[in-house]
Amino acid sequence: MAEKHTKIKFPLWQYLNQPLFSRDSQLELNPQRFAHSWRIGLLKRCWHKECDAKGHQQS
Repeated sequence: MAEKHTKIKFPLWQYLNQPLFSRDSQLELNPQRFAHSWRIGLLKRCWHKECDAKGHQQS
């Protein structure tokens, strides 16, 4: 049986693959700060995905 609350581990791959010279995103060297902002972005992406799915209901 799967746990209801699974802890999201540190996004190591995303941290290591940050763009170095990007105008769109800023390089974050502090791992805790990066993980915090990445989790917020994940939450926003999930929230938008759920909202998009609700708009396509059949009658």
